[in-house]
Amino acid sequence: MNYTAITLLETDLVTDPTRNVLIARLNAPARQPAFFLPDEFTLLEAVCDRLVPQQAAERIDMAGQIDKRLTEGEGDGWRYDDLPPDAEAYRLGLRGITESAEVMFGNSFQNLSDVQQDKVLADIQSMVAPGETWKQLPADRFFEELMADAAGAYYSHPLAQAEINYVGMADGSGWERIGLNELEEREK
Repeated sequence: MNYTAITLLETDLVTDPTRNVLIARLNAPARQPAFFLPDEFTLLEAVCDRLVPQQAAERIDMAGQIDKRLTEGEGDGWRYDDLPPDAEAYRLGLRGITESAEVMFGNSFQNLSDVQQDKVLADIQSMVAPGETWKQLPADRFFEELMADAAGAYYSHPLAQAEINYVGMADGSGWERIGLNELEEREK
């Protein structure tokens, strides 16, 4: 049988705790911002759409997941010592993106073309983006954290897992074929 992350949820190959988490992610409505101000959240959505473009009709709410994490004060247990705490880093970083877009193209990030948005983000990643904020916040470190958060939010969702044929969340039975290039039936 050809399983996907979605069809596996209906089998005994997934434990109840894993199934419950993934079904909650699959059925979650788009989140209204609780941490970010509305204009910050709109900017974050636009940035996430450039970092991890989505073609599917069903969109994965990356910005909402970042907002949820910051609202709940969750983190991965570490941060670069030259970055402020996540909440402060995000507020500064979004301000920096706004400054860079305005200096580089005379417009808000959301009103730029895809090519212009990509240029702003590439310059931030390369630490050559203009703006006063980048004098107090390491642009490359912020970009790395933002990219990791966006990608993590995206690929932890069952729709993205189905897109890349990821079935590693099938934790209900043991993995027996663990050699190089050996595939379990559920991976074929």
